[in-house]
Amino acid sequence: MRDRRSLILIPLAAFLAVLPLIVQGVSYGHDFEFHFRNWLEVSSQWKQGVLFPHWEFTAAWNSGEPRFIFYPPLSWTIGAALGLFLPWIAVPTTFVWLALTASGFSMHRLAREWTTSGNAVIAACFYMVHPYTLFNFYERSAYAELLAAAWIPLLLLGILRPRLTIAGIAVPICLLWLTNDPAAVIGCYSFALLALIRVVVSYRVGQGLRHCFKEAAKICAGTILGIGLAGFYIVPAAVERRWVDINMPFMRGVRYQDNFAFGYIGDLSHDAILRSVSLCGIALLVMSVVFVLISLLVGKGDEKSAPAEHHGVPIGGVLGALSLLSCAGVFMLTAPSSFVWSRLPELKYLQFPWRFCTILGATTATLSALAIRRIRLYPSVTAMTALALVIAFSLGGDHFFRQPYHWSFATPGILHDFYYGGRYDATDEYTPASADPLALARANPVFWIDANPTAAAAQTGAGYSTALAQRLHFNVSSDNPGFVILNLRDYPAWRISVNGSPIGIRPHRKDGLITVPIRSGNSEIDIEYAHTLDQTAGWIVSALSAILLLAIRWKRERAASFIA
Repeated sequence: MRDRRSLILIPLAAFLAVLPLIVQGVSYGHDFEFHFRNWLEVSSQWKQGVLFPHWEFTAAWNSGEPRFIFYPPLSWTIGAALGLFLPWIAVPTTFVWLALTASGFSMHRLAREWTTSGNAVIAACFYMVHPYTLFNFYERSAYAELLAAAWIPLLLLGILRPRLTIAGIAVPICLLWLTNDPAAVIGCYSFALLALIRVVVSYRVGQGLRHCFKEAAKICAGTILGIGLAGFYIVPAAVERRWVDINMPFMRGVRYQDNFAFGYIGDLSHDAILRSVSLCGIALLVMSVVFVLISLLVGKGDEKSAPAEHHGVPIGGVLGALSLLSCAGVFMLTAPSSFVWSRLPELKYLQFPWRFCTILGATTATLSALAIRRIRLYPSVTAMTALALVIAFSLGGDHFFRQPYHWSFATPGILHDFYYGGRYDATDEYTPASADPLALARANPVFWIDANPTAAAAQTGAGYSTALAQRLHFNVSSDNPGFVILNLRDYPAWRISVNGSPIGIRPHRKDGLITVPIRSGNSEIDIEYAHTLDQTAGWIVSALSAILLLAIRWKRERAASFIA
């Protein structure tokens, strides 16, 4: 970025956006506990030498679930890393600030294609605090989705820039898949629509079939390479989904058909949230229409007003493509799109149609940059306008979306529960397929011994510890042969040995807990989460994709230096 003022203004604007969180405390939205517990668990495992966690031990009343296999790693890695050197009370607000700053810089980079750096800062600041963003980190505390919004402008840039590059497509697609699955699915479908528009328009303007096929090949190669880069996460998640119950998206209240704009199912909390986010979508739609109309009114003379680095990007084509994408996003929020939701692969797992507001927010901010592309402001006026915009929207978000403080679901309560034995329910879509979550007792000890493998434990809750050595390695003594029942749910990746001998087939319990047969006397039980074949394959795919990406970049730089 040639204008270094943006390097100061964007982080400053993000700081002003989170200032209400600093002054009044974080907003405890619906997903706050989920994300905060992820960060605590990962940080704890790192300190114990587990560099890439797979199992979340404290969920499901401390019997655990394979959450980190299926939940993308970028958000919980960043949150856990912040917790290593910051007080935990400061981690959520710092995470939000980082996500907003990243969103601002990526939108600035996109908007800079068609307007001045100062105007791009205004568009970036709007993108950081548009209504759906505020809803996300105040009402929902959906931190992974908030972070994923930072990569959407880069994805739009990858397909809207004058010259397509494989790396420019692959990197944002990889980042989306490593951050948030729903955002990745929405982003890929949106990218596919823009790619189709680009290829069709290229053919219509007479660039020829050869050029169209070349662009289509780059688009496909970039998409495949981006998915390959994220292979270390995608491959195990895809292969092992048969090992868990993923039917949570089909429960009443979280199905897509229950969450179209201004829907009503009779649940006061659900309907209130749906009404709030529907209003966010309406606000973005109205602003998009206004920006499109302004862009059309100021469209004359674009060839004179375009920045030198514009390289002949057809603004009219960009405006049309973004308008079509906005219309598609709005359509997906409404009930008539139900036939699309039921037919497109993976779409039904998104649960909430209003997630498409992530795309609508990005297109609206980009359209705002196009609307003001001919305006030239003094740097001081630009700075004051951008910061005033952030302050106004942030105060509004704090007023309308802030969620109240409840000790048990807030930072102090969650910290106390995590370190001193507090227990909480499972995340349904990560429940091992062999387990019935309703059959699981809530206060089991770490293990108990019984002659009957299906016997229930005395509900004492004794023996809780965050130390993995005490959860996975221990000695037991029994006067008679019997079974050790572990308060740890069974999963195909667990490898268990007794006195050094692997245990194969084990008795099954309805609650899914691991049952280990033992002989009389002392028994040394060791449990290990194995590095499965699908995980190895995923890392190989990622490594090969990274090598290919570096080779493509090296070849491109060599060609550029040769031409120079």
